[in-house]
Amino acid sequence: MDSPREKILILDGDEPARLRLLDQLQSAVYDVYLTADCPQALETARLQSVDLVLLGTNVSGGDCWQVLTELKGAAATAPIRIIVLSSGGADERVRALDLGADDVLAMPVEPDELLARVRSHLRRKKAADELRRQARVAEESYQVAQTGFQALAVTERMTRDARALERKLKIGLTVFIAVAAVMAVTFFLYSRRSETEYERTRAAIVQFQKGLTSQEELLARTRSLREETERAAAASAEEQKHRLEAESQSLRERIATAASEEVSALRKQLDATSTRLGKIESEQKVAQGIIRSYASSVCLLHVSVAFRHKESGQRLRYAGLNDKGEPLLDSDGKPLFEIQGRGPEVRADIFGTGFLAAADGRILTNRHVVEPWWKDAELNAMSEEGFEAVIAEISAYFPDAPRAYRVEIQKISPVTDLAVVQGDMSDLKRAAVQLDGRREASSSGQAVVLMGYATGLDAILARAGEDIVRSIVQSSGGSPRLIMAELARRRLIRPLTTQGHIGDVLADKIVYDAQTTSGGSGGPLFNAQGKVIGVNYAVVRGFGGSKFGIPIRFADPLLKK
Repeated sequence: MDSPREKILILDGDEPARLRLLDQLQSAVYDVYLTADCPQALETARLQSVDLVLLGTNVSGGDCWQVLTELKGAAATAPIRIIVLSSGGADERVRALDLGADDVLAMPVEPDELLARVRSHLRRKKAADELRRQARVAEESYQVAQTGFQALAVTERMTRDARALERKLKIGLTVFIAVAAVMAVTFFLYSRRSETEYERTRAAIVQFQKGLTSQEELLARTRSLREETERAAAASAEEQKHRLEAESQSLRERIATAASEEVSALRKQLDATSTRLGKIESEQKVAQGIIRSYASSVCLLHVSVAFRHKESGQRLRYAGLNDKGEPLLDSDGKPLFEIQGRGPEVRADIFGTGFLAAADGRILTNRHVVEPWWKDAELNAMSEEGFEAVIAEISAYFPDAPRAYRVEIQKISPVTDLAVVQGDMSDLKRAAVQLDGRREASSSGQAVVLMGYATGLDAILARAGEDIVRSIVQSSGGSPRLIMAELARRRLIRPLTTQGHIGDVLADKIVYDAQTTSGGSGGPLFNAQGKVIGVNYAVVRGFGGSKFGIPIRFADPLLKK
C-alpha cells in the first residue's frame, strides 16, 4: 500500500515566489497548499494536518513572527516543521531561529538546495512522529492493562487462587510496559541526538577538508605563496654566497689601501669570510649532485579520503550541486551532506611526500600521510558520530612523468610514523635512493639536504607563471585531482630542495633546521655523502623552526621482503 504523501503549506505574500515554490515541490511529489493570508494559513495547517510550512517574511493579514509562534503552539501534539524564507539580513534570520523556526533559507535559493532541506526536515519529522506513536501505544497498553486488572480483580474475588494469578499478570504487564517505555525513551533520545551528531560530523569534515576551495581562493593563495617564496629567496644559500663574495671583494680593496696597523685585522676578517664562502660552495656542490641523482625519485603523494557510514556502509555525498557545479551550501555557507545525496562523494585531499626506497618500486613515506586519521583527534571523533574515514585512492606523481601512478598501502610500521606504498610502475625508470642506517651516518653540525613537496599543490602552482596557473585552475574547475593531472601532463611537478645542518641526534629522531612545512612529510633527508639518513615527519614551531626526521634504520623492517 502506498504511503500518504507529505503535505506542505506555502505562506508568502509574493505571488511569483509562491508559484515557483509550487512548481518545485509538486515535481517532487508533495501535496502543496498556497496562501498569502495568515488566518487562512493557520486554518489550513489545522484542517489539512500539514507536515511542513515554508513561511515567507512578506505576508498579509498579520505578522510573520506571530504566525510562526502560533503555528508552533497550535501543533504541540504533532509539531510542524517550519522553514522561514528570509529576504532580509542576518538579524532577520537570527530572530526567526530565536522564535522557533527549524531552519532559515536566504532568498533566492537554489531549487536543489530547497528540496534537500525539505527532505531533511520531513525525515526528522517522520522520526519524531514515530516516537510519539510508540509512546501513545505504550500509554494505551497501560490503560488497557489497568482496565483488565480492575475487571480481573472483580472476578478473582470469587476465588482464592485468583490472587496469585493477579500478581503474576501484574508483574508480566508491568515488565511489558516498562520495556515499552524504555524503548520509547531510547528512540526519542536517538532522534534528538541524530541532529546533533549530524552537525558535529559536518563540522569535523568541513574542518578537515583542506583541499576544498574555490578557484579564486586557490589563485589568491598561489599568488601569496609565490610572493613569500620570492621574499625567502633573499635568505637562500645562493644569496648568502653573493653577499659573502661582495664582502670578500670589499675587504681586499680595503686591505690594498689600509694603514699597516689595520691590515692584520682586515686579513682575519677576509680569512673568516673566505672560509664561510668555501663552506657554502662545498655544500652547494653536494646539494647539486644529490638533486641531479635523486630529485626524480622523490614523488608527490595525493591521498583522497572518503567518509563511510558505519551502519549502512554507504559513502557520504554532497546533497547536490548548483548551476556552477559547486556543492549546495546552507545559510552559514557550509556544504550540505547526505548519505543518500545526489552529488559526488565528499572527499578530503591530503598531500605528502614519498621516495623510491627499493629497486622494485616501493615508496617510503609517513604513516600519517597514507592514514591521515592516525593520531588525528578530529577524524577519530567522527567515529563516535557513526562515520569513519577511508582511503578512496592514493596517487604518486614523479618529476617529468606525464601521469599519475596508482599505489596502495603495502606495510605500516606499528611503532613509528612510517609506511610503504607500492603500485605498478614498470614503465617508470627511476633510481632508488641509497640508504644509510648506521648511527655514525648522522652527527651534530653535519650538513643535510631535504627534499619534499612543502605546502603540496600550492608550492607547485606558485612556481608556475600566473597565466599558466589561471589556465590550469579554470580548466579543472578547481578540482585537485584534475589540477594534478594537468600539472603532470605539462611536467611541472618537481620537489623543493632546502639545505641546513643537524642540530642534534637522538635515539629515535634527528633534529635539523632545513626549511619545510606541511606537505613535506615523508621527504628524504640526505647527508653530505648523498645517502638518506632520515625521513622528515614533523615541524616544531616556536623551537627555532626545528624539524624532526625518523632515522632511516627504523624503515628496515618495512623494506625487508
